[in-house]
Amino acid sequence: MDTEVLVDAIQEHTSLVTKFAEKYMTVEFISHVIAVSVIIFVLFILHVILIKVIRRAGKTHACKDQTARILKKLVRYAFYTLAAMNILELFGIKLSAVWGAAGVAGVAIGFAAQTSVSNLISGLFVVSEHALKIGDLITVGDITGTVDMISLLSVRIHTPDNQMVRIPNSSIINTNLTNITYFPMRRMTIAVSISYDTDMQQALEVLKTAPALCPTVLKDPEPKAWFDGFDDSGIKMVLAVWFNRDDFIQTKNDAYIAIKKVYDDAGISIPFNQLDVRIMETGAPVLPDDKA
Repeated sequence: MDTEVLVDAIQEHTSLVTKFAEKYMTVEFISHVIAVSVIIFVLFILHVILIKVIRRAGKTHACKDQTARILKKLVRYAFYTLAAMNILELFGIKLSAVWGAAGVAGVAIGFAAQTSVSNLISGLFVVSEHALKIGDLITVGDITGTVDMISLLSVRIHTPDNQMVRIPNSSIINTNLTNITYFPMRRMTIAVSISYDTDMQQALEVLKTAPALCPTVLKDPEPKAWFDGFDDSGIKMVLAVWFNRDDFIQTKNDAYIAIKKVYDDAGISIPFNQLDVRIMETGAPVLPDDKA
């Protein structure tokens, strides 16, 4: 009995091998395999060449680093897609049927994919505009952080308190983007006020001496100082200084210290709001005679 089962199993496997050989081990199929292999090999060579060209362009600054990364991803995805299409054709899978099924499925998920498509298209604009790069400090809406990654769908940043935030590219395109570190130099304006009994001309000349006490303040463009209006508690003034973007914290601290020092040395006071509290003394209540 076991012998008969073994014989049947061998015959079944032999039949399967025979059918496979009859279907695929033909001159036509083998030639088709060779043709597809040649096509994939050529695509692979083109893929390698394009990746090297893009990498070389990135090193020579012919294109930005993030642009090179995006282009390499596109080339790689295109290679995988074309290779898969040729392999499917090799085994008789008609792409028209696949695309038809994909079209039916696409109708069902089309609305859900609108956001991704919008981010993808927006990502192309973000990359092509070169408005930001990795390491830049940016503000989008009410979020400020340093750029860590730029992709076709989103930009990833980390905030000053070291939280990761993912910003969709569509938000960057549809919202005002501020690149704080785009230029190598920045300007800082500091508001200060003086009391109304201060000599205004003297206060202006004294304020102009403050930048000289700040090592990181640039002389070109030169610092500026001006009056900016009359407030309830004093006369408003502004000091504007230029500095290299990496010296922001030091410049801000030095500028405030310098302003306080030059005003103190000149005997000029910085007014502040004060609240006077008066306590009125009253005598003990006088009771009527009949209540005494």
